[in-house]
Amino acid sequence: MEDLQETVANSAGQRLRSFIERIERLEEEKKAIADDIKEVFAEAKGEGYDVKALRAVLKYRKQDPAERSELEALVDTYLSALGEA
Repeated sequence: MEDLQETVANSAGQRLRSFIERIERLEEEKKAIADDIKEVFAEAKGEGYDVKALRAVLKYRKQDPAERSELEALVDTYLSALGEA
């Protein structure tokens, strides 16, 4: 019985180690990708592009078109209510 429990514990430990090691590898890849993205932003900035505007465009492109339209209409409504549109 103890051998079975030990086998199960070893198997669970190996499975846990596998998860941890996979996550660690993915975290390393994520950091490398983040560094690559920073380099691209720096390159764009070096060519005169505004990084803040680039980030806004990226955010804009990620949005669902219907949600984006709804948000734009709401922002316009708020700006009109403030007398700024």
